Amino acid sequence: MSSLKGQARHLLLLAALSLLGGCPVLLMAQSAADCLGCHNDPSLSTTRKGKAVSLHVDGRKFASSVHGALECVACHEGFDPAALPHAKSIKHVVCQSCHTDATFERYKLSVHGVPKDGKPAAACSDCHSTHEIRKLSEASPQDRKAYAETVCAKCHATNDAQYRTSAHGVALAAGVAGAPSCFDCHDEHEVKAPSDTAATTSRRNVAAMCLKCHRDDPQVRASVGPSSAFIASYENSIHAHAVKSGREEAATCIDCHGAHTLKKGSDPTSMVSRNNIARTCGGCHLDVAGQYKTSIHGTAFAAGVTGAATCTDCHGEHNILSPKDENSPVSARNVSSQVCSPCHASVKLTQKYGLASDRFQSFSDSYHGLADKAGSVEVANCASCHGVHDIKRSSDPDSRVNKANLARTCGKCHPGANVNFTRGSVHVIAADGSDRLLYFISSTYIVLIIVLVGGMAGHNLLDFYRKSANKLAERRGFRVHRTASHRLYLRMSLNERIQHATLLISFLTLVTTGFALRFPDAWWVVPIRNLSPLMFDIRGIAHRIAAVVMVLTSLYHCYYIFAVPRGKQLLRDLLPAPRDLADAAGVMLYNLGFRKVKPKLDRFSYVEKAEYWALVWGTVVMAATGAILWFDNTFLGLLSKLWWDAARAVHYYEAWLATLAIVVWHIYFVIFNPDSYPINLAFWKGTVTEEEMIEEHPLELEKIKAREEAEREAGSPEDPPA
Repeated sequence: MSSLKGQARHLLLLAALSLLGGCPVLLMAQSAADCLGCHNDPSLSTTRKGKAVSLHVDGRKFASSVHGALECVACHEGFDPAALPHAKSIKHVVCQSCHTDATFERYKLSVHGVPKDGKPAAACSDCHSTHEIRKLSEASPQDRKAYAETVCAKCHATNDAQYRTSAHGVALAAGVAGAPSCFDCHDEHEVKAPSDTAATTSRRNVAAMCLKCHRDDPQVRASVGPSSAFIASYENSIHAHAVKSGREEAATCIDCHGAHTLKKGSDPTSMVSRNNIARTCGGCHLDVAGQYKTSIHGTAFAAGVTGAATCTDCHGEHNILSPKDENSPVSARNVSSQVCSPCHASVKLTQKYGLASDRFQSFSDSYHGLADKAGSVEVANCASCHGVHDIKRSSDPDSRVNKANLARTCGKCHPGANVNFTRGSVHVIAADGSDRLLYFISSTYIVLIIVLVGGMAGHNLLDFYRKSANKLAERRGFRVHRTASHRLYLRMSLNERIQHATLLISFLTLVTTGFALRFPDAWWVVPIRNLSPLMFDIRGIAHRIAAVVMVLTSLYHCYYIFAVPRGKQLLRDLLPAPRDLADAAGVMLYNLGFRKVKPKLDRFSYVEKAEYWALVWGTVVMAATGAILWFDNTFLGLLSKLWWDAARAVHYYEAWLATLAIVVWHIYFVIFNPDSYPINLAFWKGTVTEEEMIEEHPLELEKIKAREEAEREAGSPEDPPA
């Protein structure tokens, strides 16, 4: 009824205008005011598809719109002058008759412009309205975003409801600069379905879309916590590389953070909060999620222990790398130090949750840990024994490190592992008292090293002081320098020099390669280790070759001293005798100034004898324990891990004792000894001077001269060869 009344008023108006001499059709085309004369009537309406549709146009809004300068007939065409005011059904407005630019072309290719049942999915008026069209390019960013939120919500109500509660929606409502709305992610006219590879929201492009703000927009960067480098690190992740290679099912931003539901990680309902991250990752990694759920970490987390490890604690967040990548925290080389250590070596966490705090330290001190630090990619790490996602308590029957399962676990690397492999503590530190045998070994050796090496150092300091004082007195004329001929005396035969050289080279190689394993981060080891990824294997091979050379040299030396005449005499001269104790006491009293005359020392004094028999002892011990360590599978099965650990402890401390003894005792007497400085050349030339004989071996010199004198009296040559 109201529609009929409106039309009647319209007809009366047109009739009046006609009487005044105007053409109705021309009047209609002259100004928008003519049309608004009727269409500003709130009661004017029509019926479409059984529903009343208002034909009211607010003239003020139309005048302020982007089309306010146009006449109605510029858009509304097809009026019939014979039908007043106009036909009930008029020609549809065709926006592209004016808007022929690239914007409309993009719209036609968009998800909205694709025809459905002969009509576009969304017409221009669905988004821009009809008469109140605004020029959004001149509007403020906040107005543009608010407009987008309102317009898009008309069709996408569910997504809009999600967006309003998201971090983006909350930020936009709060007026945060840079907060995105629909347009920022989906574009305006070129909106495409996410399944379209050209869409900004497609799985292939969504990361670049997110980085456009979170990495490149200064306003956004100023209002979010993570650094741009952290955000951008996703591009280097295994997920990003997989997407780029065509595996579009790989995780991208929206898989972890959500699309319209994105929330901050601090929000308990966020997909990336600690409470939900395992569930989020499990969306793709179903098998892994199942293993984690039953693991010690998963069950602890489910029980409310928020400090328990979850996916991102081990794998990282954005820069998740393949376990095969050597830079990945979960790679074989890094998993122990970068993943397990931060928690299991943390005093704070271990005390809080009642965990053992020495587990990582004991692993680091073990062969596995040392080899891991030295660069081995095959040696066992934490995950090799405890598992990866299915880690369980050792008391759990299903645990890989349960006593009943240890042999099988060790057998993965040690073929033939038996029950003896499980006898003895797995995580053990020799010096902390956790195992009595190992503690006894370490304590005994530490005392021996302090006493013996300390005694050697004290002895040599007194010796150096006395000999230096004698040299100084000779130069100043207070002490008569003993005159000697230029004759040379044989000290070492060629055979003996070759034995010594072989022993020297093998010993230095063993010391260098052995301590390189024990101290892989030492300043002198790191440059060597960095020469090649194969240096760890080369080190091991060199150590074993040197060990074989030393053992073979020792065996030959046994033949030499038991079968060769000169060797037999060597052994007789090296056997300890009661005189050695008297000589040691006499030298000590002389060096302290309590005796005026130094005891006359024979071919081998207590100095050489102590060194020789210490070398024999050390070689036997090092060879025996080294063999046990070398053939670990065999001896672990025979002796058990406890005794294998004991052999390892003895090998380590004996190496320290031997090395320090050589440095403090032997090196002093052949190099820094004032009577030999700068070096005793017997190891090279095989001979010593008569002056050296007078100072170091006067008793032997007297015996040689007496023997020569006896030989001359018996008719022997006057000058026997040296």
